[in-house]
Amino acid sequence: MSLQPAQNSMKAPLFRDPIYDGAADPVMVWNRELKEWWMVYTNRRATAEGAGVAWVHGTDLGVAVSRDGGQSWLYRGILEGLDVEWGRNTFWAPEIIYNNGLYHMYVSYIQGVPIQWAGHKREILHYTSADLLAWQFEAKLALSSDRVIDACVEELPGGGFRMWYKDEANGSHTYAADSEDLYTWRVTGPVMETHAHEGANVFSLGGSYWMIVDEWKGQGVYRSADLEHWERNGQILAESGSREDDRGFGFHADVVAVGERAWIFYFTHPGRVPGVDNGYEGRRSSIQAAELVVEDGQLVCRRDIPPVCLPVPEQS
Repeated sequence: MSLQPAQNSMKAPLFRDPIYDGAADPVMVWNRELKEWWMVYTNRRATAEGAGVAWVHGTDLGVAVSRDGGQSWLYRGILEGLDVEWGRNTFWAPEIIYNNGLYHMYVSYIQGVPIQWAGHKREILHYTSADLLAWQFEAKLALSSDRVIDACVEELPGGGFRMWYKDEANGSHTYAADSEDLYTWRVTGPVMETHAHEGANVFSLGGSYWMIVDEWKGQGVYRSADLEHWERNGQILAESGSREDDRGFGFHADVVAVGERAWIFYFTHPGRVPGVDNGYEGRRSSIQAAELVVEDGQLVCRRDIPPVCLPVPEQS
C-alpha cells in the first residue's frame, strides 16, 4: 500500500459528537472499501441527565468519517448489530485492526446502564467484519479476570499478535495475551504493575516500540526494543495545550504510525473544573490530534502545532 500525504493540516478540536457531545476513546481505521478514514469512538452521553455516572454507560460506538486526511469529519451514526443480549447495554473503547480481508474489533462491554463505576463485570468482546458495517460476534474473551477493558492489539515481529488491556481486578494494571490467529487468546500475565492506569496503546516509531498509558494526569510513556521489556520514557499531554478546546489532560489515546511519522488522537474535557461537578460543561469532550516525534531518545508530543493531515492510501 503506497501512501500519499494529504495537504494542509488538521483543526482543533478535531471532532465533537453532534448528538451527545461526549466523543471519547477514539480509534482510527482506514476503510478500504470506501477510501476514507473512520474514527470509531465511545459515544458518551454528555448531554444526558441522570443518576451518578449513568452518562458514561449505555454508550454506543459513534462513527465519524474523513475523506480529506482528517481536515474535516462527518458524523455518520453508530455501529449497529453489536448486542449479544437484550436491553440497553454499554460499549467502550473499541480497537479495530485489519488482517487477511477482515476487520477485527475488540470492544469493552458492560451489561446494562450502571449508575456507579464499580460492582459490575467488564468484558472484552470480539467481532469481525468485511466492511466495518456488518459485524459478526465471535466471542467473549477469557482473560485474566472479568474486569477487563481497553484492548490494544499489535502484530508481533516474529508472528502472531499481542493484546494489551487493563485488568481492574488486578490493580488496574496492564496485562497481555497472545494469539496466533486473533481468535484464541492465551494470557501471558502483567506487563505494567507500577501504578494504576488504563488505555494502553502500542506502536513503533524511530526504531523503537512505544507504549502510552492513560494516567488520568497525562499519558505515561514507555519504550521497548522487543515488546517484552519496557522502561519509563516520561509523560506527554500532561499540560494544557493552547489550541481551541485543548485544555486539561489528554485522555485515552490512539496512535497512527506510518513510516517515520506518527499522529496521536486523544480526547479532552476542556470545560472540566477539578473537584467540581459542573454538569454538562464538565462532561463534554473533544477529540484532538497532534504529531509525535522522537527527539534525543524521548517521545515528544507537538501539542500546540496543528498536525499535518493523515496519509491517504492510494490503493489498498
